[in-house]
Amino acid sequence: MGNEQLWVSRKSFYETGFALVSYLLPDDVKAMVSAEVNELLAEHSVRRDLHLAETSNSPRYMRNVTAADIRAHAGATVALYNSPAFVKALSNVAGEQVLECPYEPEHYVITHLERPGDTHGWHWDDYSFGVIFVVDCPDVEFGGFVQTVPNTAWDRKNPQVFKQLVNNPIYSYELRPGDIYLLRTDTTLHRVHPVEEGATRTIINMAYAAERDLSKEISHETMEELFCV
Repeated sequence: MGNEQLWVSRKSFYETGFALVSYLLPDDVKAMVSAEVNELLAEHSVRRDLHLAETSNSPRYMRNVTAADIRAHAGATVALYNSPAFVKALSNVAGEQVLECPYEPEHYVITHLERPGDTHGWHWDDYSFGVIFVVDCPDVEFGGFVQTVPNTAWDRKNPQVFKQLVNNPIYSYELRPGDIYLLRTDTTLHRVHPVEEGATRTIINMAYAAERDLSKEISHETMEELFCV
């Protein structure tokens, strides 16, 4: 990792809660993870079509593969998540120590958008950091790009997602297969724009914690409803 790349990533993460960090992994590792994700998707994915009250009934239309199935496979994804070198590199970008998520079902999740209108709707996450590896995504004209609203707070009982969208700037990011981004997921409202007819999008999300998360009382109802049932 070059000093200039690190500086650009840290600045972006500090200012917007989003940093493109595709340079952190060599192409051969990306290829191994991509192949594993596609294999797991074919063998273990489950269709979900939900609206979650904790995020103003925003939609989740997708297929996914749970952490339990990824862990049982015991392949490249699990090795990457636990890699000290990878975690250290993420910590350098975040400007603080990145830690293993204490809640195992959030360690890693595969999501696949396949039908017109499929989306991972507006939401926050329980823990501080999400690392998203883009296995496949369409051209931006066919949707599937990421949108974020940084420096926002999640009130589960009164999320007011639409008010957050009206009162704050919305950032949109075009992505390509092989991209990796680091997101400050607990204070950045975010979604994947719905995909259009004929478009698909496949990612694996890896969740990590900050020191402050370890003393929080965190309920996991949205995660359990979406990925664990």
